[in-house]
Amino acid sequence: MFDTTLNRFNDVPLMQDQESVPNSKHWVVWVATVGGLGRAPVAPGTMGTLAAVPLVPLLALGGEYFYMASVGILALMAVIVAQVYENLFGTSDPQEVVIDEVVGFAVAMTWLPLTWQSFLIGFALFRALDAIKPFPISVLDQRVKGGLGVVADDLLAGIMTNVALQIIYAKTSWLGVQLVL
Repeated sequence: MFDTTLNRFNDVPLMQDQESVPNSKHWVVWVATVGGLGRAPVAPGTMGTLAAVPLVPLLALGGEYFYMASVGILALMAVIVAQVYENLFGTSDPQEVVIDEVVGFAVAMTWLPLTWQSFLIGFALFRALDAIKPFPISVLDQRVKGGLGVVADDLLAGIMTNVALQIIYAKTSWLGVQLVL
């Protein structure tokens, strides 16, 4: 289990004891709960979504393709982490797992102006769809299990939010105007 080959820099084993091995369970919990936000006593899903708010403009700095690729990788990672979390704790779609809210909100904000109006309306609409789970979100929530099931309903809520926001953006000025410098 431990790599006892010598470190080429100082002739000591790379891992000397179990204490030096990172505990993967802690890492999974930290990522799944987004640094513990999912363990908030009230509205853990809202806390997870709030964590995505600063992530969106940060990813947008890389451009459209970087943003979409990053969200895709984040979604895949969220499915894997949610599945591992479920396996570790023997639970199904635990409310403390909020990495799915981060991914869902990032999807909701794709190709939108980074204005306070788009964040506010996007946040409110995404949280409403995620909490109420109207058709077809409810179908995914009930039928798809495991890590994919944890993330799938939030992805669909994000897509539905994005479609609504794209219509609002195209037909009104409610989302404001983003100045590009």
